[in-house]
Amino acid sequence: MPKEHRFTYSPAQLRDFAASVLNAAKRLGASACECEVSEGHGLSVTVRKGAVETVEHNRDKGVGVTVYAGERPRARRGHASTSDFSPAALAQSVEAALAIAQRTAVDDCAGPPEPELLARETPDLDLFHPWPLGTEEAIGIAQRIERAAFALSPKLRNSEGATVSAQHSQFVLANSLGFMHGFPTSRHSLSLSVIAEDKGGMQRDDWYSAARVPGKLARAEALGRYAGERALARLGARKIATRRAPVLFEAPVATALLGAFVAAASGTNLYRKASFLVDALGRDVFSRSVNIEERPRVPQGLASSPYDEEGVATRERALVRDGVLEGYFLGCYSARKLGMRSTGSAGGNHNLVLRPDGPDFRGMLKKLHRGLLVTELLGHGINLVTGDYSRGAAGYWVEGGEIAYPVEEITVAGNLRDMFRGIVASGSDVVVRGSRESGSILIDGMTIAGD
Repeated sequence: MPKEHRFTYSPAQLRDFAASVLNAAKRLGASACECEVSEGHGLSVTVRKGAVETVEHNRDKGVGVTVYAGERPRARRGHASTSDFSPAALAQSVEAALAIAQRTAVDDCAGPPEPELLARETPDLDLFHPWPLGTEEAIGIAQRIERAAFALSPKLRNSEGATVSAQHSQFVLANSLGFMHGFPTSRHSLSLSVIAEDKGGMQRDDWYSAARVPGKLARAEALGRYAGERALARLGARKIATRRAPVLFEAPVATALLGAFVAAASGTNLYRKASFLVDALGRDVFSRSVNIEERPRVPQGLASSPYDEEGVATRERALVRDGVLEGYFLGCYSARKLGMRSTGSAGGNHNLVLRPDGPDFRGMLKKLHRGLLVTELLGHGINLVTGDYSRGAAGYWVEGGEIAYPVEEITVAGNLRDMFRGIVASGSDVVVRGSRESGSILIDGMTIAGD
């Protein structure tokens, strides 16, 4: 492996550590064992008002061990971890996990994945693009981001910081069923949060860019200017009277609506009866215009993987088709609790995509015509059991399909059942935020609480 990758261990060494864990578990009498061996390193630099605020070099490693005592449905589960890769420490971690397993209650759903679900094909998804970024270069990029914002206007006087980050990791996942595989990944990002001030009023806004490949990040100056433009546009924000009106969620905050859907459709919440989507498969959950897909094997995708955290193969699938819910997010344990099969979702969703059916951002404003454009959400007011939704917000009031003025100190409220069914269109102004991809989302009506 080239020096610029700067990993301490080779992939072969990680596999040897995993094999040592599996052998120790077998020797000590565990019925089954799963383990993950990983290491990572990176650099993160933050600059504020031109001065270096933080420089962080991180280097981490660890082994997580899960063992089972007894066969399902009479299995007991134990877990332990260590950051010490020595043979003695690995053996001690297995012993600790087994001691825990022997003292826990029998769980009829505990156990390793069904062998037929394990990934047999593990294509290279091109997820590792190291960025040999030096500290001085990172500082220079962060300063350029911030300078580009400040150059826009003297009203941009302060910053919460420009951050440049380059992160690299590798892992091996293995279990006693014969599965052993791993790969390296990279994730790099640029971000800026900037503050505008005018006539005693202050507003902040931000922007960021993340990618596996450093060359696919936004240009530093362009990102800085856009963050600055967003902060300036919010100056003069006012409150509005309480009313009911259509609401357009800007693409970055629209991905948070997808996040609420993922949480409601996740196995843990479903088997605990802590979701309004219990027993909702095959039902109209969204408006007929909504189609949501999971695409786990997109090359260079931020949430791409050929398998989940249990080694279960991932696959492209439709979660919502023409508004109808067709799939949940299940790991092996939650799937057994529900009498279903794992969907390869242990650890979360993979590249969830809301397929656009509407125009670009300007076109979505025209569709909104008169209502609220939400560009920032505050707080966590979502009750997944009932679907009740209430969050602080800021954004812009829209008249005649054009932004009229910025608004602040408001709350948008509704119920996720009604909001999902009330989606009028999803825009082609698509952004990727972590594991979710969405354009702006227009909802036909919500309560907007203001003065």
